[in-house]
Amino acid sequence: MTLYGERMIMTKTPLRITFVGGGTDLPGYYRNNGSGAVVSAAINKYIHIIVNKKFDNHIRVSYSKTEIVDSIDKVQHPTVREALRLLNIDGGIEIVSISDIPSGGTGLGSSSTFLVGLLNALHAWKGEFVSPKELAEEAVKIERGILREPGGKQDQYIAAYGGIKLLEFNEDESVAIKPIIAKESDNEALKNHLMLLYTGIQRSSSSIHSKQSSEIHKHLNEYNKMRDMSYELFNSICSGKWAETGRLLDQNWQLKKALSDGISDASIDKMYSKAMAAGAEGGKLIGAGGGGFLLIFAPPEKHENIRKALPQLKEERFKFEALGSNIVYVGE
Repeated sequence: MTLYGERMIMTKTPLRITFVGGGTDLPGYYRNNGSGAVVSAAINKYIHIIVNKKFDNHIRVSYSKTEIVDSIDKVQHPTVREALRLLNIDGGIEIVSISDIPSGGTGLGSSSTFLVGLLNALHAWKGEFVSPKELAEEAVKIERGILREPGGKQDQYIAAYGGIKLLEFNEDESVAIKPIIAKESDNEALKNHLMLLYTGIQRSSSSIHSKQSSEIHKHLNEYNKMRDMSYELFNSICSGKWAETGRLLDQNWQLKKALSDGISDASIDKMYSKAMAAGAEGGKLIGAGGGGFLLIFAPPEKHENIRKALPQLKEERFKFEALGSNIVYVGE
């Protein structure tokens, strides 16, 4: 009988955009203030992970660089090393990652998406089924617990579950997942209001999250408002109230900019102002801030005006992705 460990496995895991509430998923907030809440959506831009048996007992990892080592301890990629260690895989494996979007500093949650997809592939390689909840929890354990990387945990959950979700982060570390229930025509209308524009500015989310986390106590009013806005946005999307959706996105962005230096700067503010002057109703930088992708919310008939106002920005067309991380290929 052929073992799973002798088969090639490929997973496909979606990147994400966040609408409102980002930052309330930081433990420094939700552990001390009741709960955090974020509205986030998976999109049809993916990280693919391929896992295959290696001829010898070495470990080969290929991402932006290639590593070939003879033990887990020598793997330089931190999340790969800790994922292998967590699942007790000590060698004889090749791991390759392919991303639809540049994997660094874009704000689309690529590092957590990579890890969720990797864990899914490694479990399948061992012949194990894991739920989205288990994938997200393992990814949080590695990134936030073992490696102690700063940041929240919305990325791990939306990558594992997919769809458009309201995520609630509770003091006891549990996470409630509430899907946005809307007609297909409303989901399409929401997507048609959105533009995803690449600023060309790459940044380190870790440094922004570290500074932001150290100053949460100074901005509790802003965090509380952003958390509450997540519930308002949840209701406005479910009801197809697009003017309200745009207003909430704009208000959330104005609050988020005040949380810490580095979330925005003069050049980003200028881009956002030009988009608003051209007909946008709201928007934000995706992720921690500082660069990456600018999400703009505007009536579809205003999109061409916004493109003309920001000709230097590359637009990335996208759709929502209903599925989270899934196995798309099992070789013989």
